[in-house]
Amino acid sequence: MRPVNARLDEHLPSDHRLSKVYRVGAGLTGLLLVVFGILGLIDRIGFFDTGGDTVLALNTNGALSVLSICFGLLLFAGMVIGGSFASTLNIVLGVLFIASGFVNLALLDTKMNFLAFHMPNVLFSFVVGVMLMWFGMYGRVGSALPHDNPYWRARHPEQAAREQRAPRTANRRPVGRPA
Repeated sequence: MRPVNARLDEHLPSDHRLSKVYRVGAGLTGLLLVVFGILGLIDRIGFFDTGGDTVLALNTNGALSVLSICFGLLLFAGMVIGGSFASTLNIVLGVLFIASGFVNLALLDTKMNFLAFHMPNVLFSFVVGVMLMWFGMYGRVGSALPHDNPYWRARHPEQAAREQRAPRTANRRPVGRPA
């Protein structure tokens, strides 16, 4: 085993095709969170109210609505910036959503449940977390990344340099042989 020299925030050109995946993932998830947060604020639910107020089949209160809007706007910023930033942001927020699901699962039916989570909220947190991590890791991690992938090239600089120098003979016909 040799150490990998690639950093998680390795540079990815903003016009790379993978950037579209990161941007779409951040944008759609951000839109969902902002809509949920705005609908929660429109209902004028108390900031730390733990009653049964629901928006889009999820329990909410003012604090959760504001938090949803903040995370949604952060994901919009990731969508606008794109590239490695959007990918890293998706991964980090995905981990935070999964951690939030576990923490709030432990806090269900306690007085510490100040975000008014119920089981559908916990499941939503898990689903959004996994979805964000998938969008963030798409084309970035895996055992079968193509050799033109910038993350593969960063992890295998010697082999990438050899492939760059090697003549492209895969599509050439040998001289003197019929087609």
